[in-house]
Amino acid sequence: MSKKGRVLVAMSGGIDSSLAAVLLHEQGYEVIGMTMKTWDYASSGGSKKETGCCSLESINDAREVAVQLGFPHYILDIREEFGDFVIDNFTDEYLAGRTPNPCVLCNTHIKWDSLLRRADKLDCEFIATGHYANLRHENERYIISKGLDVNKDQSYALWGVSQQSLSRTLFPLGHLRKTEIRQMATERGFMALVNKSESYEICFVPDNDYRGFLKRRVEGLEDKVAGGEFILEDGTVVGKHEGYPFYTIGQRKGLGIALGYPVFVTEIRAETNQVVLGQYEELARNGMWVGKLNMMKYPDLVGKSTETITKVRYKDNGSPATIEQAANGQMKVLFHAPVNAIAPGQAAVFYEGNDVIGGGWILKSFKVGTENSVFSVAGQE
Repeated sequence: MSKKGRVLVAMSGGIDSSLAAVLLHEQGYEVIGMTMKTWDYASSGGSKKETGCCSLESINDAREVAVQLGFPHYILDIREEFGDFVIDNFTDEYLAGRTPNPCVLCNTHIKWDSLLRRADKLDCEFIATGHYANLRHENERYIISKGLDVNKDQSYALWGVSQQSLSRTLFPLGHLRKTEIRQMATERGFMALVNKSESYEICFVPDNDYRGFLKRRVEGLEDKVAGGEFILEDGTVVGKHEGYPFYTIGQRKGLGIALGYPVFVTEIRAETNQVVLGQYEELARNGMWVGKLNMMKYPDLVGKSTETITKVRYKDNGSPATIEQAANGQMKVLFHAPVNAIAPGQAAVFYEGNDVIGGGWILKSFKVGTENSVFSVAGQE
C-alpha cells in the first residue's frame, strides 16, 4: 500500500470523476476505481438512447482510464437498492404533491453508503468523488464548503452526507476550475473525455419526461388523477387539469389553460387533486419549514437565531435568511426578502459564507403573518 493510502474512487465515466482518479493516482494514492450501475435503461420505457453514468459507454470510458494508468476498476451493481429507495421515493413524493430531488437523495443515502461498504471490503481508507466541493476538519466537525469554481459548485448536493462518511471522503477537484480540469485532461491525452458531452438529466428518466415515467411506473395513474380542478388562491375554479402529480411549483408552460394573463402553479393540493394558480407575485413566500435535517458545521442550532444564505434549489444563488431550529428538530427559515417558487420536496441548504451549515427537505412554505407556529408533518422531523 502507498504511503498516502488506498482510495476507492467513484468513476461515472465523465471527465470530472476520471480526473479525480487521475489526480489521486499522481499524488501517490493507491487508487481503485468503481463505477456504480444504478439503473437499467432497458426497463425505463423512455425513448432516448442510453446515455449518462449507467450506460455501457460510460462504464467503458471509466475502465479505459483505469487500464491506461494501471489501477483496478470494478463495476458495482446497486440497481436493486437504488430502485427500492431512490425511485420509490421519487414516485411517492410526486404522488404526495411534492417535487423530489433524487440526485441529492442518491448521494446521501445510496452512493456514499455503497462506496464505504465496498471500501471496507477492499481495505480502502478513503473514498473519493469528482464533486466540486471542499472539505475540512475543524472544531471536531467535518465541514463541506463551496468549490472554487462557483459555476460548478456542488456543495448543495452534499448536505446530507454524514459526519462519519465525510471523515473518509476526499474531494480532489474542490480547489480547481472546470477549465483547469479540461486542460489537465488534454495534457494527459484524455481527449475522449474532453470532447464528451455532459448529462444533466435524472439517470432513470433519460428522456427527461418525468410525467411519462410516472405514468409507466404507476398503473392507472392517469385515470385516478384526471379531471382535477385548477383554482385561484381565493378558491375560484378556473378549469380542469390532467392530475396534480404532473405539475410543479413555479410551472408556467404546459398548463393548458388561458386566463388572459400569465399564471404559474403556486401550490399543489394532493389531498383534493387541486392545483392552485396565481400571478408571478403570488409565487413569493418569505418563510418555510425544513425537516429531516443533517447538521454539518454545528451539531445543532436549537434555540439559536443564525444568519445564513439559504438555497432552495440547485441553481439558486441563495437568499439571506434567519434560521432557528425548533425543539422538534425542524428548521424555521425566515427570508429577509420574498423568495419565489419554494417547492416542498426540494432540498434547502444553509450557508455561512462558503461553509455548509446543514440542510434538509422543504416541508412547507408560508407568508409571514399567516403561520408562526411550529409546523409538523408526521415522519418528517
